[in-house]
Amino acid sequence: MNTVPQVETAEISDAALDRVSGGIGLTASAVLVAGDGAFGAGLHAESGPFALTGGLGVSAPFGGASAQGQAHTTSV
Repeated sequence: MNTVPQVETAEISDAALDRVSGGIGLTASAVLVAGDGAFGAGLHAESGPFALTGGLGVSAPFGGASAQGQAHTTSV
């Protein structure tokens, strides 16, 4: 006699899993930093399999100036 509990499993699609887990939501965050002649800002947004990250930095040390920007996207 087999006394080990049996559990039936089934494959489900990603769309079905999204419906079960509450669907696709949007998560976003932003940051702003300033001080000592520098300024920076960043943004991150994510929804389901997609993500977007961007940033901008500006500084003026010792009379000179520089700027930098970046953006990244991700899709799973």
